[in-house]
Amino acid sequence: MKSEAPEDEGVGTARAVGEREITDDLDLLLSVLPVRLRERLVRHPDLAQLLEVVLDLGREPEARFSEQVMSLAAKPVAREDLDYVVSRVGEFTADNRAGIERTLHRISAILNRHRKVVGLTCRVGRAVYGTIDIIRDIVETGKGILLLGRPGIGKTTKLREVARVLADDLDKRVIVVDTSNEIAGDGDIPHSGIGRARRMQVPHPDLQHAVMIEAVENHMPEVVVIDEIGTEAEALAARTIAERGVQLIATAHGNTLDNLLMNPTLSDLVGGVHAVTLSDEEARFRGTQKTVLERRAPPTFDVVIEIVDFDELAIHHDVAETVDLFLRRSPLNPEIRRRSQSGKVETVAPPRTAAPPEPAGEFFDYAYARSRAPVTDGALRIFPYGINRGKLERAIRDLELQARLVNSLEEADAVIVLKAQERRAPHLVQEAAAAGKRAHVLRANTQHQIIAALQEIAHLSGRGPEQLALREAQQAIERVLMTSEPVELAPRESCLRRLQHALANQYRLQSESVGTDPRRRVRISKA
Repeated sequence: MKSEAPEDEGVGTARAVGEREITDDLDLLLSVLPVRLRERLVRHPDLAQLLEVVLDLGREPEARFSEQVMSLAAKPVAREDLDYVVSRVGEFTADNRAGIERTLHRISAILNRHRKVVGLTCRVGRAVYGTIDIIRDIVETGKGILLLGRPGIGKTTKLREVARVLADDLDKRVIVVDTSNEIAGDGDIPHSGIGRARRMQVPHPDLQHAVMIEAVENHMPEVVVIDEIGTEAEALAARTIAERGVQLIATAHGNTLDNLLMNPTLSDLVGGVHAVTLSDEEARFRGTQKTVLERRAPPTFDVVIEIVDFDELAIHHDVAETVDLFLRRSPLNPEIRRRSQSGKVETVAPPRTAAPPEPAGEFFDYAYARSRAPVTDGALRIFPYGINRGKLERAIRDLELQARLVNSLEEADAVIVLKAQERRAPHLVQEAAAAGKRAHVLRANTQHQIIAALQEIAHLSGRGPEQLALREAQQAIERVLMTSEPVELAPRESCLRRLQHALANQYRLQSESVGTDPRRRVRISKA
């Protein structure tokens, strides 16, 4: 690559904004522009706000700033102008992008049908230090983080700073998979913006997923940083990395979590969606149609951060819970964080849904305990070995069991092992028993056997007619308290309706029996 010093000296490459430092190496970008354009730009009072220079054959050259577009010359761009720039930048790759060595600037080409350059977009690349203080507490947790936002909002800038902080401040082994050299710049030596993080370049955009896996298999990273996950193969590679215990921090195509969820190619990043057909009783119990959408699997990423503006973020701390709420048509209430002009970070916590009042009474204590899974001293911690985690999570939800999945025997209260996998860890069950932990071996990875194992481990009894009737009434009561709309329950025998009336009375709600046998049922409403 050739370079040429700009005629006007003193074009700054670093400046402080509040407590943030911005490094843009702007003089190096100016040096590849034709002299007549460079001279005009150097004199511009808002040069520090330059976003990109656009050169299209036969049109006036433009400089685009954050709040204005300026013509750089009345004379249209000629073939010689394009050739001048192309000869002074790095080699154009398969995605028609080039760079300037050891900078973050990006030069993108528009080609005609004969593969000749007819347009160039010379975009300013800036390393902004101090931008992730607003989410540093999340980055340091070790959770997988997915950044979303419109193009140009600052996703890659934050990703670069995350890599630097994890490598330099937290001494993590960080690998940056750099497909278009946007994170660490052009050339063999990565830009200082990623600190001590290592960079793996991708020879062709179609091979990003392969380099992602190679990074984990060959270099033992603790953190992998990826820009723009955009294909099904890359989404699958991301899940593979996350399941190996590596912290994954990435960006993806999409502005918001619900956009991503409706994208069939990338929805697996947040758990995916599939249609489930419910029984008549379950559909009536939920108050939904028989066919509903549910999350297919655990999310690849633990946290999703939507970049609303460079200094405003919407944070979904529990992606699994957020996706489940979205599929139930509940409003999403992310935590909002903003950085004020003074540099102070302000947090707006998500609103909490009011819980139903806790009624008192001897009957309620007995009936409520039988209609719900028993509450343990904290969540029951389950270590699954060879068990389908998606099915296990669904069984926990269906049984209303207060439990969570863990990744090691040491932190577990109970173990569930698939018999076919038991030979890989023959001492697992014995070690669990020796440590006083409950254990269960499944012959098959079926939903029925998983539920039976959970019932045995948690000492759950089967659900008889009374339990089903009380469970239905409890859910209806919660809906009435939240929506103030009356709810009709499924037809029941008179003895079961009396239990439902008594439970509604404990919440000081009105209940009445409507219809005639055998369709007589309880209707619950606010008094």
